[in-house]
Amino acid sequence: MPAAGPSDGAGAGALSPARRVADLDVVAGGRVDVVVVGGGVTGAGVALDAASRGLSVVLLERADLASGTSRWSSKLVHGGLRYLAHGELGLARESARERAVLMGATAPHLVRPLPFLVPDVAGRTASALAGVGGRLGDAVRASVGGGRRSLPGTRRVGAAEVARLTPGVRGRRGGVVFWDGQLIDDARLVVALARTAAASGARVLTGAAVRAVDGADVHVEMDDGEALTLRAGVVVNATGVWAQHLAPGIRLVPSRGSHLVVPAERLGSPAAALTVPLRGSRSRYVFALPQPGGLVYLGLTDEPVPGPVPDEDPVPSDAEVQQLLDTVNQVLTAPLTRTDVVGCYAGLRPLVLPASAGAGPGDATADLSRRHLLRWDGSVLTVVGGKLTTYRAMAEEAVDAVVGRLGSGARRTSTPRLPLVGAAPRVALERVEAPRRLVERYGTEAPVVAALGAEPLVEGRPETVGELRFAVRAEGARTVADLLDRRVRVGLVPADRERAVPPAERILAEEL
Repeated sequence: MPAAGPSDGAGAGALSPARRVADLDVVAGGRVDVVVVGGGVTGAGVALDAASRGLSVVLLERADLASGTSRWSSKLVHGGLRYLAHGELGLARESARERAVLMGATAPHLVRPLPFLVPDVAGRTASALAGVGGRLGDAVRASVGGGRRSLPGTRRVGAAEVARLTPGVRGRRGGVVFWDGQLIDDARLVVALARTAAASGARVLTGAAVRAVDGADVHVEMDDGEALTLRAGVVVNATGVWAQHLAPGIRLVPSRGSHLVVPAERLGSPAAALTVPLRGSRSRYVFALPQPGGLVYLGLTDEPVPGPVPDEDPVPSDAEVQQLLDTVNQVLTAPLTRTDVVGCYAGLRPLVLPASAGAGPGDATADLSRRHLLRWDGSVLTVVGGKLTTYRAMAEEAVDAVVGRLGSGARRTSTPRLPLVGAAPRVALERVEAPRRLVERYGTEAPVVAALGAEPLVEGRPETVGELRFAVRAEGARTVADLLDRRVRVGLVPADRERAVPPAERILAEEL
């Protein structure tokens, strides 16, 4: 069938097959102000910030949008309670501010308030510390623009509320509830950023691996084997744990964060994130995070990753699986076993080793700051580190540096007030005539997705064939993995993914 474009209802930011062909024709041999390398949350955020200021931008991603670390997070937009525990007040304030921006202006359709419960059965010291930390977090939230009313406050709850919020917790005791933000899907945030950048004029090309940067020349190898070169005023290296490929002098200490996927019914279908302190730590917790669609993600570990960073997706170790199960089982009436685990995933954090550190990587990646780093190497500006929550602030700082280098006189950033595709005030989202699940994932574009097909992709799962058609027509999906592992997250449960492959292949054949 003909390639789809903006006329399909997805707007000017549609990453359609036809747009890809047109963008390739323009990019080959061309010159732009900024080439962004890396299609994760940081790279997509930089592309949007730069394009929205009027700079010409090309984003190049070797695989697919969110194919690296950005799809392996805990799906949280958090206010930085852990940073307060480490005395990093500035980082906590930045996190709280950026959470308020996402929830109130840029992506209210993708972020929802989520209660976190620390039960007394985990230890009264743990719940008391959570109460103190939660109230400090409330004070920080109240000190930033838009933060005061973005979330409810921390409070103690009784046994009945604990049983209602987290039915799987043993005993009849109370606990402490604090609030944070939860992303419906981290990969969907990245896709929305890239499409909004495209709507602002950026050219977004996946399957485009940058092999070398030689002065102003950027040498690219496409996944079909074609080679092309373009010239850039500045190259922004936003490749995360792979940043050393373009900036070998940067010192990174990758850390693996792992999660398990379990059926929500095994924990009584919780309405809050069950929060259990890791033994021996006052600032690290294991979370049982309820997800739409009847699943819970159990995480998070923090393990050093020695040696070169592989291109393949990381996997949790046996020790991490056992640690997560053992920690949450301390408070459950019916302990989880490995047979309850229907999926798992892991991502690599690009932690920056401080310049003051010695030659070795240190002992505990959990104690390294989550601050980001900006560094120039000739025409290449590397932005690395930080957190998903603070991607926008990182992008703004990076593009400020780019503008300074180019001397372009581009305007200041507008991204704190710039809605992503699909975004609208919550009262407007409530009026969108489409299934609620689609509104929470696509916002105002949900009716377009619904019209493309409401039948389930596979029996027993909520994903629809319309979502896959929309992913090809508007979101740049080109392979089965793009569809199942990033546009919809069927791939988090391998058994379901296997059933979804045939219909995904059929839809690709019909749409491309």
